[in-house]
Amino acid sequence: MNFPLSNQPNIFVTSAIAATLATSSTAAEKHLILIAGRDSHGPAAHEHHAGMRLFAADLAAIEGLRVTMVPNGWPEDQSIIDTADAVVFYADGLGGHPAIQNDRLEILGRRAAEGMGIGMIHFAVHVPVGNGSDEFKAWIGGYYESGWSCNPMWTAKIEEIPEHPITTGVEPFAHHDEWYFNMRFRDDMAGVTPILVAKPSDETRDGPYVHPAGPYPHIQAEKGRGEVLMWAVEREDGGRGFGFTGGHFHAGWDNPPMRRVVLNALVWVAGMEVPAGGVAITTKAVPDEESTE
Repeated sequence: MNFPLSNQPNIFVTSAIAATLATSSTAAEKHLILIAGRDSHGPAAHEHHAGMRLFAADLAAIEGLRVTMVPNGWPEDQSIIDTADAVVFYADGLGGHPAIQNDRLEILGRRAAEGMGIGMIHFAVHVPVGNGSDEFKAWIGGYYESGWSCNPMWTAKIEEIPEHPITTGVEPFAHHDEWYFNMRFRDDMAGVTPILVAKPSDETRDGPYVHPAGPYPHIQAEKGRGEVLMWAVEREDGGRGFGFTGGHFHAGWDNPPMRRVVLNALVWVAGMEVPAGGVAITTKAVPDEESTE
């Protein structure tokens, strides 16, 4: 669903520049930039702008956090990146990933070395080998590698919730989505903390995957293994990073535990303390009058 801005309360975004959502009239302690890639799959899927507007609206109540939403993949005035405590992308990946265009890896790398947090949601965890892959392993701990990782549609059952700031107030849940798995993580998962883990069924491993359809023998060979669907890192440079592989369907953001774990990650990656009970959900992804449930 592509909702007009009038349906997103207290959020103002123009097509040309980023819109800043200040939580108070005082100077913000932390600055989080949410970069939404262009919507690419039509209504209901990969609605990057609508998803980021939901997150920004929920985060507006977090004292000491200033949130800037950037449309269309990258700020027109990229000097804003120099003001960020964290930058998070929800966008298409591979060769069209907005983070790997022009000199953006260099810009992000310079800021990451200064302790800026970086997060990637859904397709944004997917970059080509040799063009962002090493950076993603360093910044967020891993990435989706074509031919190694896979992207079936399946119902992930998150049965155990580990203790971590990102999981504050998050209960076990199940959700049908395009959950990627078998990420190309750092060697031995060094420094990588699993946040959401689920066990794909044998049928899921046997395919089909969204693209290519598969199956891949190395995916089938790991039947019975739990897979990391969300993870977090705390880097030596002082910055934080996370990856979240779900988020294909816009309506999925109305699943409270799934929405909250991402909201918590957005606060955490900016270097802030997650509120007790987790970030409150204040908006709906799909208005009741449009829901088919």
